[in-house]
Amino acid sequence: MTAGRFIVYTRSDCGLCEEFIAQFAALGVAFDVRDVDEDPLTRRRFGLKVPVLTCDGSVVCHGRFEPAALARLAHT
Repeated sequence: MTAGRFIVYTRSDCGLCEEFIAQFAALGVAFDVRDVDEDPLTRRRFGLKVPVLTCDGSVVCHGRFEPAALARLAHT
């Protein structure tokens, strides 16, 4: 797995976001969680797509956790 900086963008009271975080956390990879609604620019960029996983600023996947997207990232 790549050693990039991972961020999961979420919003309050989002069951899909909580599920996404639990699945990603199970991998044991360090990541930060940010509320998409705390910043107007981030809300415009990701507001309708949460949860969103980024690595070093690039979107890895959104909506549902996709292990295959991480596998592709590891091979780049």
